[in-house]
Formats: sequence, structure tokens, C-alpha cells
Amino acid sequence: MGRKRLTRAERAARTRRLLMQAASKVCAKHGLERASIDEVAEEAGFTKGAFYANFRSKEELFLAMLDERFAEQLAKLDERMAGEGELSDQARDGAVDFARDLSDDPVWMRLYFQFAAHAAHDEGFRAELVMRMRALRARFAEIIRRRGERLPFPAPLEPGELALMADVIVDGFAIHKLLDPEDFPDELHGRIWEVFVTGLRTMAVEQASTLHDVG
Repeated sequence: MGRKRLTRAERAARTRRLLMQAASKVCAKHGLERASIDEVAEEAGFTKGAFYANFRSKEELFLAMLDERFAEQLAKLDERMAGEGELSDQARDGAVDFARDLSDDPVWMRLYFQFAAHAAHDEGFRAELVMRMRALRARFAEIIRRRGERLPFPAPLEPGELALMADVIVDGFAIHKLLDPEDFPDELHGRIWEVFVTGLRTMAVEQASTLHDVG
């Protein structure tokens, strides 16, 4: 029996996926700045024309890679936080899972910080990257809001503010893990989040106590 023929949409999705995989390899080898469209296309097994049929520029390809990665991480987090269990346990286990993903794919971690460095001196790319980071935080804030509805106490901070804090914690841990993985094991990220959530619970109790005393 012959292989099933791909539809046009499936072929296009496959081409984009292969180009993004090739870009990861080329950028890991040469760095983001020196990675060329010609080499990315060649690595993926396509012509330069095939590249431009899918992406207008190297920067657009990088942003598509970010979109895909962010979507994967959010889906995993959403699934975990939707389950039953203690919030601190869910946060700890989700944080360890994320850290293990970084350990399993160190190329991606290096690429992410290359994207940030590139954005520092390319205003157009910076604006696009910031837009995606804000969208990521908004989606994370929605996950926090839904999980907060099942808490036995009101959240001490707004979901949007918690999402900002989460962004800082995750990026801070990631860059230290990239530079010094021995002192920043995966389990440390889990403990950081366990402590963070415990602190939020303490804040909530103190706020509730203050409101009760005022009342």
C-alpha cells in the first residue's frame, strides 16, 4: 500500500516545521546573527524560494519558533493546573517539568536568549517579541485566574501581576541554568515555586485577617 499523500495544508505545515527545525540547528552552530536564510533552507532540504513562500524574513521565522514553543509550554501548564491537588504541589511539579524541558533541549534555551539580545538592537523585532511576551503573560494570567477560582481563599494579587512575577522568575532561573547548570538543578526551580506559592497563601491569610479585624 502506498504512502498517503499529504494535503496542500499538510505539506505547508511540514515545510514550516522542517524550516524551523533547520533554523534551530543553524542558529546553534553559528548564532542568530550569522545564521543565513540560504543555510537554513539548505539544511531543511528546500530552496530559498521555499523559505520565502513561508516566511518574509529570518526574524519572522524566529518569531514563529517562539509562538510554537510558547503554545506547547502553556498547554502543558494549563493541563497540570486544571487537575485536582494542592496548588503548591502543582506549581512545584509544573516548574520542575519546565526545567527538565530546558535541560533536555539546551539549544532552545540558548536561542531564546539570543532572541532577546537581538531584540535589544532591532526595534522592529523588539516590538514583535514584546507583543508575544505580553500575549504569553495574558494567557498565563487566564490560567492563574481559572485556578484561583478553586482556591479556598481569595488570591492576594491580581492574575496579571502574578503573571509578570512568573515571567521574571522563569527567565531568571533559565539564564542561570544556562550559565551554571550544576548549581541550578531542575528541582531548584520547583522549590522556588513552592516557596512562592506558600508566600502567596500567607499573604492571603494575612489580608483576610486584616479585613476581619477591620470588620
